[in-house]
Amino acid sequence: MMNRQSIFFTITVSFIISIILVIASFGILMTENYKVKEAELFQKYIPIIKLVLRKHHKGGLNIEFAKSLENSNYSLFMDMKKINAITYNPQTKVLIERKDPRAKILFRVLELADNNYLYMKKKGKTILVKDNSSTQNNTNIYIILVFAIVIITIILMYYITIRKLMPLKILKDKVKTLGDENFDFECCNSDSKDEVSLLGMEFKKAALKLKSLKEARNVFIRNIMHELKTPIAKGNFLTQLEQNKENNEKLKSVFSRLELLINEFASIEELISSSKNIEKKFYFLDDVIDNAKDILMLEDEIVLGSYDNKKINVNFKLFSIATKNLIDNAIKYSNDKRVTVKTDNEDIIFENNGKKLEYDLEKYFEPFFANEDKAKDSFGLGLYIVYNILKANNYSLEYEYEDGINRFICKKDDTSTI
Repeated sequence: MMNRQSIFFTITVSFIISIILVIASFGILMTENYKVKEAELFQKYIPIIKLVLRKHHKGGLNIEFAKSLENSNYSLFMDMKKINAITYNPQTKVLIERKDPRAKILFRVLELADNNYLYMKKKGKTILVKDNSSTQNNTNIYIILVFAIVIITIILMYYITIRKLMPLKILKDKVKTLGDENFDFECCNSDSKDEVSLLGMEFKKAALKLKSLKEARNVFIRNIMHELKTPIAKGNFLTQLEQNKENNEKLKSVFSRLELLINEFASIEELISSSKNIEKKFYFLDDVIDNAKDILMLEDEIVLGSYDNKKINVNFKLFSIATKNLIDNAIKYSNDKRVTVKTDNEDIIFENNGKKLEYDLEKYFEPFFANEDKAKDSFGLGLYIVYNILKANNYSLEYEYEDGINRFICKKDDTSTI
């Protein structure tokens, strides 16, 4: 049963009332039109009726009188067979009927095959006169046509309105399930630009954003659990060994590793929480690369630079982490443990001499991609962090391989450097 407070119930009732009012108006108009038509016919034929009845009273219904009627476009039927053929025809319609009980007179206007006939009966004598000039002006057809169009229009408008509002009903049911983390809004796929469709699309975008945020946080938690296991296990192992300088240095490196991981996870959390609202400013590319090298504690000769020291509009901390990861990966997977940084217009390029990627670049955007080489001390996040940081800073990552050179290109989506 439809909820009486529902907008669909209100609209349905409104349309039903509209149809009822239209039908009532149609009935009233048809009745009035019939009365007008009846009055017009009566006004037209009353002089002829009086003339015929007067002649009949005087016994003057003869051939001479019939000829005089023909001059006025009327025909007097003298043959009873012809009279009965018309009056008793099933297709004959009675348009007007008048009775005068005192004078024992019955008068009718008959219609047959678009011709009008004046039927009179006085004291058992039947008289029939045909109107030769009568032309039918059936306004009923036009009234019926107009009202049919109005009814069809109302029904179509009701159908269109309900169909336009149907996503709202589905959306109401879907929004109820948001608390159960049901973020699938397949119902709201529409190219329409009306308010209801746009509202549905905005809810769908919000649901997908919540879904993405939930998945990203799940990844973030798995990252923490996964990455902290190894250094914690190493630390526990080292604490059980004899305390000497070498073991102490190893223990320090474990804590440095933990600190680095925590800082990186904090940056990832910042990226996940506000990827579209991160603060960006203009920084020299040289400062970003130097900061990345400081994080990795690299010597200058390991990172070869042949780039233009231009300004880039980025979040310094996050972009430094992306740059650090690209440099770190390039060094780890190179043959000569070197990386070259270049620029091409607005693009930043990282090159190394090594093997070509085994899979498509998009595969490495997945967190903890199965093919990653853990033996080389990889963080297990692959290019997942790089991809998301670049995306938040209006960059995209592309890959090329030519003549033994791996080339990772940070391509600017829109020009914003100076």
